[in-house]
Amino acid sequence: MDLQLSGKRAIVTGGSRGIGFAVADTLAAEGADVVVVSRNKDSLEAAAEKLRARGGRVLALVADTTDDASVRAMVDAAVAELGGVDILVNAAAAPASAAASADLAGTTDDAVREQIETKVLGYLRCARAVAPHMTGQGWGRIVHVSGLNARKSSQLVGAMRNVAVAAMGAALAQELGPQGVNVTVVHPGFTVTERTPGMIASRAEAEGVSAAEAEAQFAATTTVGRLITAEEVADVVVFLASPRSVGINGESVGAGGGTPDVIHY
Repeated sequence: MDLQLSGKRAIVTGGSRGIGFAVADTLAAEGADVVVVSRNKDSLEAAAEKLRARGGRVLALVADTTDDASVRAMVDAAVAELGGVDILVNAAAAPASAAASADLAGTTDDAVREQIETKVLGYLRCARAVAPHMTGQGWGRIVHVSGLNARKSSQLVGAMRNVAVAAMGAALAQELGPQGVNVTVVHPGFTVTERTPGMIASRAEAEGVSAAEAEAQFAATTTVGRLITAEEVADVVVFLASPRSVGINGESVGAGGGTPDVIHY
């Protein structure tokens, strides 16, 4: 399938590693010009060099999505360099495992504020900055990378922030859809990234089992019987970022390998 992404101009926040990098890499492979965004200049430049090996146009811009002025300056720079923006993929957020304790007593106000500030308001700031460019040209795609904690109650702050991202996506889709801009949400589960070996090792130590057994515990949370990779999540995101996804707007799509014993309809 030709995703019709050649020449499209994309901004990917959190693009220096993990799912964000995989999305940027897949977009570049499909012929899009890609702006990768991160707070860390060194890791950002290293990621950009890898992406440039694809042969496409890659721009690395340092920005902090918790700061509206920083976000607007980043979008202005991207538009000035590329002549516009067609796609925004919001992936700049800490993993849910880095959030607050799962219980009420251990959940502080500051822990919640930090997660909302980065993932919810950060995504909103970026969408707000690119929307006028997209509606002005009558076409655009905004994809929020959220997480399957939106469909679980086991992680208090993770559930709160990811539900909020899904709600925001649906509201923006209703507002922007008639102007040619589709907004969708992708919910990854436990995804294989650079962090995964360390997480498996930690689980193995905590449970007193082998690394293989610890990985099998994670895999058992999917209906495909294995962990999904960042590249496989990126395939879903990039399809939603393409013109071929016009029939999907305001929806939240699970990309975690399937959740056992649950029906979503």
